[in-house]
Amino acid sequence: MSRPSNPEANLYPSGPFWSRSEKSIARTAFDAALGRELHEVIQRTQRMASQIQRSSDLWDLEHYLTQRRKEIDRKYEYHYSQLIDVLGRLLYENRLSEDELRGLREDKMESIRSFARFLKNSAA
Repeated sequence: MSRPSNPEANLYPSGPFWSRSEKSIARTAFDAALGRELHEVIQRTQRMASQIQRSSDLWDLEHYLTQRRKEIDRKYEYHYSQLIDVLGRLLYENRLSEDELRGLREDKMESIRSFARFLKNSAA
């Protein structure tokens, strides 16, 4: 029986192979984008909380936080099989820059850019 030339290839059959260095670059960029987005949520939450005067304001804050948590949970799923699309969405939303992805193979970068363009064209 012959062994596959790339033993990790079977771990991610529906997505590209990610080298150790690419995993590190992608994780760092992903975490930075998530941190920035959470920081925005914190800032808005603080502003909203400081303006609470009625019970309806409190429930508006609760609704905002629930919606944002759901959006963030859906957007920031770190699975290598979906990472191209996740990074493409973050690039499209200006949540990360191409500089933060420097070091990824060019085929991955082109796929990420392509998905960001697709989202941009879909929104137009």
